[in-house]
Amino acid sequence: GQKDMVWRLIPLLLLLAWTASMCSARARTDLLNVCMDAKHHKAKPGPEDKLHGQCTPWKEKACCSVSTSQELHKDTSLLYNFTWEHCGKMKPDCKRHFIQDNCLYECSPNLGPWIREVNQSWRKERFLHVPLCKEDCQQWWEDCRTSYTCKSNWQRGWNWTSGINKCPAGTTCRTFETYFPTPAALCEGLWSKSYQASNYSRGSGRCIQMWFDPAQGNPNEEVARFYAMAMSAGALPRVVEPLLLSLALMLQFGLLG
Repeated sequence: GQKDMVWRLIPLLLLLAWTASMCSARARTDLLNVCMDAKHHKAKPGPEDKLHGQCTPWKEKACCSVSTSQELHKDTSLLYNFTWEHCGKMKPDCKRHFIQDNCLYECSPNLGPWIREVNQSWRKERFLHVPLCKEDCQQWWEDCRTSYTCKSNWQRGWNWTSGINKCPAGTTCRTFETYFPTPAALCEGLWSKSYQASNYSRGSGRCIQMWFDPAQGNPNEEVARFYAMAMSAGALPRVVEPLLLSLALMLQFGLLG
C-alpha cells in the first residue's frame, strides 16, 4: 500500500524536479539580448542603422536610440546634464573612453547577467560587476591618467546647484592618477562597481569589451551566453535539492512504515 504509493510518486517528483530546473534555465535565457529598465533605454534591443560615432558597433542590436547616441558624444549631454569636464578640458584621448563607456551602458544588449534592481529616481535597474577586459581597463587608465578630476566615485556626491555636476566643496582638482592610482581603481570606483577589472583578455570569451570591431561581430554576445549558462548551472541545485530531500524522506517513511 504505502510502499506502492511512494513508488508511484517518484516519477511525479522527478517530473517536478525537471520542470523546476527547466524554469530556472528558462529564466536564464531571459538574460540574453535584453535592455535594462533605465532612463533612456529602449524596451527591447533592435537595429539602429544611424547610430552616431562611437556607438556604431551596436547598430545591429541596440538598446539606445539614435538621439541618445548623438547626445552622449557631447561634453555636457542633455541625457543627465553631466559633464566630464568638471576640472577643465579633458584630453580627447581620455574623453573617447568615457564616450565608449556611455555607448556600452546605453546601447549594449549583452549585459543581462549583471543587471540588478535598484531603487533610484532615474532608473529601476543598473548593472553591477561587469567583468571588463583587462586591456580596455588598462587603456582607459593610461589615456586618462594626466587628465583632471576631483572625485573617485562619479555616481554620487556632486554639487548640482547649477544644474550640472560641479566639484563639491572641499575637493581639489588633481590628476586622475591621484584619485585612481590603478586601472582597477578607475574601472571599479568610477561608477560604484558597475565594472569589475577582469584578469581575462580581449577575445577570451570571459570578459566584456568596451571597444570592439563590429566587422568581426560582437564578442560580448558569447560572453553574456557563458555567464548566463554559469548562472543557470548555479541555480539548479537550489531548485532540485529540496525536491530530492522530500523524495528521500518519503522513501524513508514509506519503506520503514
